[in-house]
Amino acid sequence: MLSKIQKIYVNRGPGSFAGIRNSLSIVKALHLVKKIDYYCYSFSDFPTENEIKYENIPKLCEKFKVKKNLINPIYMS
Repeated sequence: MLSKIQKIYVNRGPGSFAGIRNSLSIVKALHLVKKIDYYCYSFSDFPTENEIKYENIPKLCEKFKVKKNLINPIYMS
């Protein structure tokens, strides 16, 4: 089944920090091991859309040019 997955779309939130972090860790591991592309989006990335359905996310990411692999940690000290 995993061999059939070509892209993964990850919603940045809202959600718990731990839940999002864990999800992103799994997606990044899949990207490294299986070379599966992933896109990180938020509903605010689609400003002109009023009613967003999850099945339309791939088309919306393409329409609004949401870039793939944009999940980078920010470290503060």
